[in-house]
Amino acid sequence: CILPVCHLLGDYLEGIRKDFEKAAKVYRSNCDDYNYGKSCLKYGNYTFLGKGRTSEKGDPAKAFSYYEKGCTLNDPDACLHSGLLLVSKLMPKEITRDVPKGFELLKKSCEMNNAGACFYLSGMYISGVLKEEYQQQQQQAAKATESKPPAEQRPPGAYVVERNMEKAFEFAYKACELRNMYACANLSQMYAKGDGTPRDEKKAEKYKKLALEMQDEVKKQQQLTFQQGLNPT
Repeated sequence: CILPVCHLLGDYLEGIRKDFEKAAKVYRSNCDDYNYGKSCLKYGNYTFLGKGRTSEKGDPAKAFSYYEKGCTLNDPDACLHSGLLLVSKLMPKEITRDVPKGFELLKKSCEMNNAGACFYLSGMYISGVLKEEYQQQQQQAAKATESKPPAEQRPPGAYVVERNMEKAFEFAYKACELRNMYACANLSQMYAKGDGTPRDEKKAEKYKKLALEMQDEVKKQQQLTFQQGLNPT
């Protein structure tokens, strides 16, 4: 079986036949037996959601293993998914948070021109990511004072990812070039305020306009999709 053709069979079973159980089997085989990264991503999605399984119960830890394998096989979306699972505070308890590893997976995804990964990396540099023990201290201090303690009170080495507006700008710029509208909006604000880059009102307006144009495109596409859904087939 030619690998992209096997994957397309899974897409056919999923999109046309709506046979998610068979599609899951195709994606899994194409990942396990033939090391096709895109199929690892798809089976990871199915496993995370419990799709194509008789139990309908998701398995985040197993899903992560497929995302990680897909990333090893250089699928940028698999790198994005595995990275987000490791850096997010909101992910299932089955996943152990590992910000340094997740950060590297997101960097790999961004290097392969995944706009979402570049955008998330920019956000991490904008806010900085505290080590777990300092996050707990911050939460306790916030409860006691009802305010966020200033960053300058934290000792050197308190961050997994140090706040760095220059790097935040670099990743936002790349994400915007890859047509992530949220990154373009952030880029506009950075130029307007001179954060991570010299202040430039013309460029701030340029990227604000670009972000709004992208927003309009998304709205039009959503409206078109909705109208197509109303049409009988």
